[in-house]
Amino acid sequence: MSTTAAPDRLGAKAWAVLLVLCGAIFLEGIDVSMMGVALPSIRAELGLSTSQLQWVVSAYVLGYGGFVLLGGRAADLLGRRRMFVGWLAVFLVFSGLGGLANDGWVLILARFVTGVAAGFMTPAGLSIITTSYPEGRQRNKALLVYAGIAAAGFSLGMVVGGLLTAIDWRWVFFAPVLLSAVLLPAALILLPREEVSQEKKVFDLGGAFSLTAAMMLLVATVVRAPDVPVAQTVATLAAGLLLLAVFVAIERRTPAPLVRFGLLRDGGLVRANLGAVLLVGSFVGFQFVAVLYLQELRHWSELETGLALMVIGIDSILAPTLTPWLVNRFGNGRVVLGGFAFAAAAYALFLPLGADWTYLAMLPTFLLLGLAFSLAYGPLTIAATDGVAEEEQGLASGVLTTSFQFGSALGLAVVAAVLAAADELTVADFRTALVVPLIAAVLGLAVGAPGLVRRTVAA
Repeated sequence: MSTTAAPDRLGAKAWAVLLVLCGAIFLEGIDVSMMGVALPSIRAELGLSTSQLQWVVSAYVLGYGGFVLLGGRAADLLGRRRMFVGWLAVFLVFSGLGGLANDGWVLILARFVTGVAAGFMTPAGLSIITTSYPEGRQRNKALLVYAGIAAAGFSLGMVVGGLLTAIDWRWVFFAPVLLSAVLLPAALILLPREEVSQEKKVFDLGGAFSLTAAMMLLVATVVRAPDVPVAQTVATLAAGLLLLAVFVAIERRTPAPLVRFGLLRDGGLVRANLGAVLLVGSFVGFQFVAVLYLQELRHWSELETGLALMVIGIDSILAPTLTPWLVNRFGNGRVVLGGFAFAAAAYALFLPLGADWTYLAMLPTFLLLGLAFSLAYGPLTIAATDGVAEEEQGLASGVLTTSFQFGSALGLAVVAAVLAAADELTVADFRTALVVPLIAAVLGLAVGAPGLVRRTVAA
């Protein structure tokens, strides 16, 4: 595919392809965040507890995170276009099924399969970018626009979710169906075809299932900890860790592993993925706390909640405009460092929340979070794929997406466990839960970002 009109500019066809891929990542982002605003309404109609409620989100991100490595491998071997288009169709069908669900288990199952579809679709889309645009300014620009749209979907979804839930929570499932129906024919027309090897393909299904099961058990351990005996918690934790050990053993012996562990010898790539876990985990945990605080303690409507959180969507403007300039001027690492610093400040400012806080008291946190996502999300994406061979771009994309999704599930599980321990939610309980995203942001600042800075300076 010809991607440029000049060495550092994207041509018309390249922009058209990028638009389709950005539409899919926007769909993935908006799907997750719309659900966050709709959770109280879903709980009210289907009668779910706080622990059950978090599985509406966690089932999606665990299906996503558990199969995204297999998705990256499938994209490399079976064709990126084929995987993108086929799993976009699955995403459409099961999102619609979620909207029709009348029982909690049906909804959670639909969310899980929708997550699996996203796990195959997203690394295929990301690796189309990293293999279609030459490394350097072109690829950086495409990735920053892509990541900016992803972050925008994540933040604007809260507003859209509020608007749709005000009509009926089922529309947060039906809206992605409509968007998918537009993207599907566009993808068939615009995405570049590729030569696919006819050699026998070997897939690591054992690795995929053991990783997914391990993540589910680890998240379940955290969520159920307040409600079950310590011995049961320890047993579940041990089972999760055992499955992780099984996953590692499978990866070392299989001829076609999901993860080539040699890829993880790159310290910068590891730090980028650790940063992804902490960035998204802190934000998803914060969103869960903020939505329940506004709707269940303050009795704000879904629309009011969505509009209140709309300010975070400033990243949709800053990520594709300000962030590329900052990266070219200061490098990925320093920009990520700034993003985590703003995130930590945002969560710290929200800690003293009261039962009658005004919106103006919350506004600084929302603005800083929008800025934090603008600065950190895209550069982490670049750092996690930079320097990786073309034949392993799907794998690198899958590892990054796994980090994002496992971070989401873990951050959500921890704050849900803190809140579930309370008999009746009070302001003090919300303050306690807010410590979780603050710690995650500080860890991102202390562990991930400084290493990225050193890597940038050394380069």
